[in-house]
Amino acid sequence: MSIEIASVGKRFGGFVALDDVSVSIPAGQLTALLGPSGGGKSTLLRIIAGLERADSGRVEIDGVDATNLAPQKRNVGFVFQHYAAFKHLSVRRNVAFGLEIRKRGKDEIRQRVDELLALVHLEQFADRLPSQLSGGQRQRMALARALAVEPTVLLLDEPFGALDAKVRKELRDWLRRLHDEVQVTTVFVTHDQEEALEVADEIVVINEGRVEQIGSPDELYDNPANEFVMRFLGPVTQLGDQLVRPHDLQIRTGDPDPTDVPARVTRVTRIGFEIRVDVTTAAGQDVAVTLTRNEFLALGIAAGAAVWLRITPNSPTTTAADSGQSPSTAPSLAVSR
Repeated sequence: MSIEIASVGKRFGGFVALDDVSVSIPAGQLTALLGPSGGGKSTLLRIIAGLERADSGRVEIDGVDATNLAPQKRNVGFVFQHYAAFKHLSVRRNVAFGLEIRKRGKDEIRQRVDELLALVHLEQFADRLPSQLSGGQRQRMALARALAVEPTVLLLDEPFGALDAKVRKELRDWLRRLHDEVQVTTVFVTHDQEEALEVADEIVVINEGRVEQIGSPDELYDNPANEFVMRFLGPVTQLGDQLVRPHDLQIRTGDPDPTDVPARVTRVTRIGFEIRVDVTTAAGQDVAVTLTRNEFLALGIAAGAAVWLRITPNSPTTTAADSGQSPSTAPSLAVSR
């Protein structure tokens, strides 16, 4: 089911949470609402769910104006970051809860719950209490419970935020496979750029209540609309007045071209399969360059070496807002938030 968000605004007192936001979410797509904390993404999700009411604008779900519909009439499934499990009920009863309050038949409930427990690989834990599950298992239970009532839209609010990095990675891989199997329109909120880039079909970048850019992960990473999007979606360094990805910079030791920038290596750090080379230009600007191990070994450089820098042709760049500063005061590295 498609979702249309048209000119939605929301204030909390003097704070503008959403400022004239319009987004179209196609049916069957997995869409990420990505942005910093307090940017408005969770507020937008709650307005889609009917848990918050917009001050202005319209929300349509599958062509039906849902702006003033109660949450229970929108046929959406909602998964919170902290599971909201019924602690005294078994995993099976938690998953069955939505069907039971809708007074479905016992046989129908049993069959549906069995299907969902198998889908999320929890059938062997059906009789356990939520406290007896791991964090990842509880989140899968919460997803099964949300899917039990066959929602037309599945909404996930920072679903993996309370989990450690390894479990988050496993669950986002699983969520992508699950979505491909059940084909329900899914919207999830995250501030984790890697999570959005890896899982989503489309990303909506929201900052200070406004949509900065909408597009596929490749479109946003390779063609950022502005400095904020570029800084937010991955590591960024600055060469002259240009913001550029550290892996889109080249280090040269041979004869320079006229546009190459002279620099000197100040530090070399291995980070897993990558080598980070910190250099300082002749103008005093600190720049970070990321190389593969083989690229680094081929250069044969170390701290103190004189080198030349250039931006790889056709790489995404953005003119920095602080480009008027002297190079010595320009920020050396903006890491992804």
